Amino acid sequence: MVRELTVQGVFAENCYFYIDDATKSGFLIDPGAQAGIIYDTIARNGWNIEKILLTHGHFDHTGAAELLREKLVAPIYVYPADARYLTDTYLNLSANSGNPVIVSHYEEIYDGEIIRLKANSGFYLKVIHTPGHTPGSVTYYSPEEKVAFVGDTLYEHGPGLTNFPGGNRRELEHSIVDKILTLPGDTVLLSGHSSPITVKDERSILLGGT
Repeated sequence: MVRELTVQGVFAENCYFYIDDATKSGFLIDPGAQAGIIYDTIARNGWNIEKILLTHGHFDHTGAAELLREKLVAPIYVYPADARYLTDTYLNLSANSGNPVIVSHYEEIYDGEIIRLKANSGFYLKVIHTPGHTPGSVTYYSPEEKVAFVGDTLYEHGPGLTNFPGGNRRELEHSIVDKILTLPGDTVLLSGHSSPITVKDERSILLGGT
């Protein structure tokens, strides 16, 4: 089960719950703000969040992570190339936000890694390194559920931005064309700031239907 919750910090951002229906355990992806609302949603549904997964290190995707790590007793995971973003407010863009964000406790994940639930080892997400928006941006892909959590690498209307520290347009294009758009066409892409769209429809927008 995938549940989306739009939270409001400096920017509105989509955080996601990916929950195993059988065990009510699962993953929390990109808790960007409003930790209290996110926690209340988890408690109200009786979910057990085993891991907090970050698609990248920008503050609008990490703002509630540290507090929720403590309240849920769930580790935070990030790709190594974005680890420094978690403690550098210039890189994570929070320096001028009025509320600098620092995430001090985290563990690292790697390209191709399978992240499984302890409660159900058959319930998992695959890590796909998709740099460009940031050096350590990743996509979390579930072939079983046919969803991919793409963060800010891609939106329903096109590519993510590359004009922030560490952004790289060529890397972003490679990530999109060679890694995300090669997923099965019925895979639903879930981004941080737009509505869902299938790989097939995104290909049509970006590649002219090829």
